Amino acid sequence: MEKRLIRQISYQEMREQLKNAGNSEADAEMYMKFMKNHCCYEAIPTSCKLVIFDTTLQVKKAFFALVANGLRAAPLWDSKTQRFVGMLTITDFINILHHYYRSPLVQMNELERHQIGTWRDVYLQYSNHCLHSITPDASLFDAIYSLLRYKIHRLPVIDPVSGNVLHILTHKRILKFLHIFYSTQKETVPKPCFMQKTIQDVGIGTFRNIATVQQTASVYDALSVFVERRVSALPVVNEQGKVVALYSRFDVINLAAQKTYNNLNMSMEEAIRRRCCFVEGVIKCLPDETLETIIDRIIKAEVHRLVLVDKEDVCRGIISLSDLLQAMVLTPAEISSKSTM
Repeated sequence: MEKRLIRQISYQEMREQLKNAGNSEADAEMYMKFMKNHCCYEAIPTSCKLVIFDTTLQVKKAFFALVANGLRAAPLWDSKTQRFVGMLTITDFINILHHYYRSPLVQMNELERHQIGTWRDVYLQYSNHCLHSITPDASLFDAIYSLLRYKIHRLPVIDPVSGNVLHILTHKRILKFLHIFYSTQKETVPKPCFMQKTIQDVGIGTFRNIATVQQTASVYDALSVFVERRVSALPVVNEQGKVVALYSRFDVINLAAQKTYNNLNMSMEEAIRRRCCFVEGVIKCLPDETLETIIDRIIKAEVHRLVLVDKEDVCRGIISLSDLLQAMVLTPAEISSKSTM
C-alpha cells in the first residue's frame, strides 16, 4: 500500500469520550474503540525484519535461521502453488520433539534433514495447518479477536492485491502501538480510570492451576507441559515454590542450535544454565501494583508475560499479553475469545 488509508479517531473525539470521568461505561470502552478505529497497517513498524521460508528448505536450516534472527516464526511459501500456506513456528519444533523423542521408529537427526514440506505433510499431521491472516486495512480490533480466538501468537498481514506478507502482527506489537500512542498524547488524551486499579482488583490473569515446572524436572517434562497446557512459558520453581527462572518456548529452539535435542533428559537447572542467547528474564509483579504499572513494565522489558509473585517470591499467577488484550479490548465489547462474531 503506497499510503495508509486509515479511519483514525481524532484526538478531539478521544478527549470527548473521556471528558466525563464518572462515565464508567465510556471509560471501559476506551481501548476497544481505539482498536476499532485504527487499522493493522498503522501498527506496522517503519523498519522491521521479516523472514520467509520456502517449503523446500531443509528443516535444520530453517530453525537455525529463526535462532540467528531472533525470530519465533516465519511464513511458509509454496513455490508450486505460488501462495503462502502456513507458518513455521517453535510450536512445531516442540510438537516434533515431544512426539518423536522416545519413538523407536524415528531418529531425531533424521527429522532435521527433511524439507519443511515433508514435516508438514508427514510429521505434523496432528497439528492445524490452516493459515490465519488479516488485511492491512482491517481494524486492530479484528486482529486481536483473531489472535485470541484461534489461540495463535502471530498473524500475517497480507496485502490482498499483491499477496505479499507485509508484517507479522503480534500481541506485543499491538500493545506497544497502543502504549506509544498514549505516551505521545498523554497531555491531551487521558488514560481510562481503570488503569489505576490494582491487579487483585481487576483480576486479570491466571491464578489457579498455574503451569510451572520444577528446576529438578527434565526438559522433556517441560515439553510435555507446553504441549498439554498450550502455554508459552513456564516459571521454573525450586522446592519452596519460589520462582528462580522462566523457561519459554523460544528457549526450546536453542536446543536445535546447540544440538542438544537428543538429550531431553537433562534437568531444567542445566538447560537454563546452557542457554546463551535471546533469554527472556523473569519479570515479576505484585498483586497491589496497578494495571498501568504492569503494562509499562511489560512494554519496557519487551516480554510476553509477567509472573505474579507474593512477598516471598512464590508464584501466584501469570499475566500474559493475551490476558491484557482480552480484558482491555474484547471484554468491553462483550466478546469472549471463544465466541464468534
